[in-house]
Amino acid sequence: MSRICQITGKKAMVGNNVSHSNKKTKRRFSPNLFNKKFYLPEEDRWITLTVSAAGLRTINKNGLSAALKGAKEQGLIKTV
Repeated sequence: MSRICQITGKKAMVGNNVSHSNKKTKRRFSPNLFNKKFYLPEEDRWITLTVSAAGLRTINKNGLSAALKGAKEQGLIKTV
């Protein structure tokens, strides 16, 4: 499974190394992801999501059900 946030859709980016030589290399910037369990009171069950730090802030701000609804609309998660 690729490292993608299930709430915000953040994924790895590629950029340039900053060095003082003539070597041209690329580096990979990984998102800050966590495997986190959340309690869904509407369905009376626990769900496990892979979320970034920004995804955690989104869930804290909007609530879990609203964040899941937005992620489903964007096509980031299929079923919960």
